[in-house]
Amino acid sequence: MSTATTKALSLLVLLFFVSLVHATDPCLINSIYQFGDSIADTGNLIRNGPTGAKSHAASFPYGQTYFQQATGRCSNGQLMIDYLARRLQLPLLNPYLNVNTTQPSSFSNGVNFAVAGSTALNSSFFTSRNLHVPATNTPLSTQLSWFKSHLRSTCHSPSCLKQSLIMMGEIGGNDYNYGFFQGKSTEEIRSYIPHVVGAIAAAAREVIRAGAVNVVVPGNFPIGCFPIYLTSFPVNDPKAYDDKGCLIRLNEFAVDHNNQLQEAISSLQKEFPGVVIVYGDYYNAFQYVLRGSVGFDKSVALKSCCGVGGGYNYDGMRQCGAVGVPVCQNPDKFISWDGVHLTQKAYRFMSKFLNYKILPQLKCGGA
Repeated sequence: MSTATTKALSLLVLLFFVSLVHATDPCLINSIYQFGDSIADTGNLIRNGPTGAKSHAASFPYGQTYFQQATGRCSNGQLMIDYLARRLQLPLLNPYLNVNTTQPSSFSNGVNFAVAGSTALNSSFFTSRNLHVPATNTPLSTQLSWFKSHLRSTCHSPSCLKQSLIMMGEIGGNDYNYGFFQGKSTEEIRSYIPHVVGAIAAAAREVIRAGAVNVVVPGNFPIGCFPIYLTSFPVNDPKAYDDKGCLIRLNEFAVDHNNQLQEAISSLQKEFPGVVIVYGDYYNAFQYVLRGSVGFDKSVALKSCCGVGGGYNYDGMRQCGAVGVPVCQNPDKFISWDGVHLTQKAYRFMSKFLNYKILPQLKCGGA
């Protein structure tokens, strides 16, 4: 090998390692504000009145793997928002309704406004369509009110948010869940999509006008791969399932939502050219976990770790946390925790996929 070639290879190796160093440098984000539902709730639902306090996430086995106690997270351990906070070298976010966090410093690095079971749209949208939503529903409009109230007490200038990251969801999944599980047709539920996307875009617009310059707007999961949907909507025709056993029709519905959401994000980006608005691709992050299955047991890829009954280890009448419902011996082998939410390990792998895609796009240091 010639000297010139050796020098060239040495330079390439050097550049590669330099790029790795820069790739692991955390973005200078000093706070995170999380909106959403059970995918991100770190303890608001269980503090949201007597009904919330009795939810399954308020008791074991939720939280068993990492926290050794239930914290209100709908998993056996940490969520994607926890991994994101750690990646940015920030403390885990306190839930907004945690009355024990009375010190201002408890929220100095952001706040979690997400509440399990919440919707993007107000409850009136559903009641007008003869759909029941829980009394604990805390839609985006309410979460935004919390956000504004928090800012009024802690921030007196739009510059306060220049080094903040806004996580606008994931939200919207429950808007469709309430329709699907109360017997509405796919065609009718599909008509909800523009309303849901509009509510998410409007919320993103509000936080941007409040001064946010880094906004992540996540999409929906491939719901046709989740035990709750696979159990509730079985189809006899093998062609209704993809090569991984997921229901194609339901995944196509999620793709429709995600496509419309990305169109709305593009419009927002044109409206606010100086703001970074990033689509959080939860759909493909989940597919990355399912299809890669690194360290997971492929034989239980679509089954719940905590659950009982049927081909997917899920029974809506006997859910995880109920008396007599067993928990698998090794949650790290499973993607689904309880048929609706994922295991800590699945969230960790999804976070790696998402952080790699999202963080390089952010405006760091308030630049």
